Amino acid sequence: MVTGASTGFGAAIARHLAERGFRVFGTVRRAEDEVALERDGVTPVRMDVTDTASIMRARGEVERALGTAPLMALVNNAGIPAAGPLELFPLDELRQILEVNLIGAVAVTQAFLALLKASRGRIVNISSVAGRGALPFLGPYAASKFGLEAISDSLRRELSPFGVRVIVIEPGSFKTAIWRKVEAMDLRRYAGTPYEGVLERFRRASLRGAERAPPPDKVVRAVWRALNARRPRLRVMVTPHGWLDRIPLWIPDRWLDWLTYRLLWRGVRLPPS
Repeated sequence: MVTGASTGFGAAIARHLAERGFRVFGTVRRAEDEVALERDGVTPVRMDVTDTASIMRARGEVERALGTAPLMALVNNAGIPAAGPLELFPLDELRQILEVNLIGAVAVTQAFLALLKASRGRIVNISSVAGRGALPFLGPYAASKFGLEAISDSLRRELSPFGVRVIVIEPGSFKTAIWRKVEAMDLRRYAGTPYEGVLERFRRASLRGAERAPPPDKVVRAVWRALNARRPRLRVMVTPHGWLDRIPLWIPDRWLDWLTYRLLWRGVRLPPS
């Protein structure tokens, strides 16, 4: 079962698994997203990871469809982007991204865990490189992914006696539909604040990088290995350019702070405090 299968990583993962003989359930929130999945051999399941009743209906639907067959794996992929300065970021939106990206993954795992324990299956949580290091203005999103990393570690150690494996995949920037959401973000709420100019600079740089990014094939292959390897790696960082993309994670924090300041804030005039 793959959550958030309408677009992006989730759609690519679900289709790849279906092409290779898995029976795949892909969750979507809208009826119009079901058609494309069915065409590619994926069984669509309507589910909202923030709605307990929706999750339980989906669990019942999957359980009935399986009959006596086992559920071998759950891929927690559903997620949303968010960006903005923490000083001004609306708390309701912060709660929402944590609800979707973090609590939603826990809620779905809880609902399907009995099936996974019965099959001694696997849980693959789609985190992010943002779960390793938080860039400015990505604090809300990074917090959700840092949390998912912690949840995954605890869950892995709690479930090992039951034979359920928990693997974390940490993608970098790949070309998916999530960047259209980033492009559509309304930053007008920050107009007239010290962050206005630097936020737009940050978004432009992110979108330029996304335009040059490859499709998510490497992420799809990493998930395939996590589901099929006899002894899968517990945490897999997947980036377009290998070790080059990991350099920011190796730089000492003070150096990275200085570099970030030079790249983003240089030349920005701040109002007097």
